[in-house]
Amino acid sequence: MGLTVLTLVKNRATHLARLIEGLHRSEVPPDGLIVVDMNERPESVPETSFPCRRISLPSDGLPLARARNLAATAARSLYLLFLDVDCIPMRGLISTMIHTLTAHDAVICAEIRYLGADDTEHGWTEESLLKSGVPHPARRFPSDGVRREPNAELFWSLAFGIRRHRFEALGGFDEEFTGYGAEDTDFGFRAREAGAELLFMGGPGAFHQYHGVVDPPLHHFHDILRNAERFRRKWGRWPMEGWLKAFEALGLIVLTPERLTCLRAPDANDLLAARQSGASRF
Repeated sequence: MGLTVLTLVKNRATHLARLIEGLHRSEVPPDGLIVVDMNERPESVPETSFPCRRISLPSDGLPLARARNLAATAARSLYLLFLDVDCIPMRGLISTMIHTLTAHDAVICAEIRYLGADDTEHGWTEESLLKSGVPHPARRFPSDGVRREPNAELFWSLAFGIRRHRFEALGGFDEEFTGYGAEDTDFGFRAREAGAELLFMGGPGAFHQYHGVVDPPLHHFHDILRNAERFRRKWGRWPMEGWLKAFEALGLIVLTPERLTCLRAPDANDLLAARQSGASRF
């Protein structure tokens, strides 16, 4: 009934160290941790009290679908917990996820509380982070137990558990989605089509460590357009509509229900403004 934690890292050494510290504080340790390292130069991984394997996948970008599949292929536990590197697991996350996956052959998302800029800078405890972290406004989690979520678009890969055989039966993430964007929504849609319920799990979850963002994510502009086109070919609708509409508002694209037309790539001024606007916790 063991569980392996899977994470991806690129230029996030400090975040990775805090994720591992959270695992060390867990009530139940993981069977192991698998780190897929997408840096051009290998990332140093802190020592762990549980088995840890680093898999090298050097890349100019973020091959998220491929990296997650590599991590899952390397796992041998019955259960998998995908945890983004900028997350700190709560003490009870692993034990609660094991209990929930034992009861439900489903895709199970854990609740995330988003931290402010200084919340982890001078040491942290779970109690201090619970006071400062805030839940995502668009996702409603129960206080405990699980709630079935019918909207597959609300699946998030930030922190989710799944039985390994179920992940394999779904074929993992679709590696035709290259780089950043839409691979997680596609996974949620395919899970729904295969009859796997999406469950939101209450109780212990994880804390999202603050970091600067680009809003909208213009540094992934070409990946997002390419993956949006693939998603529409598969599912007959556009994903990531908020980002696409933001690109349209900047005069970068024209979006219709049937077609996405690129007018120009973002320039340095666009990127600067997007970085300055990326101050939200979310």
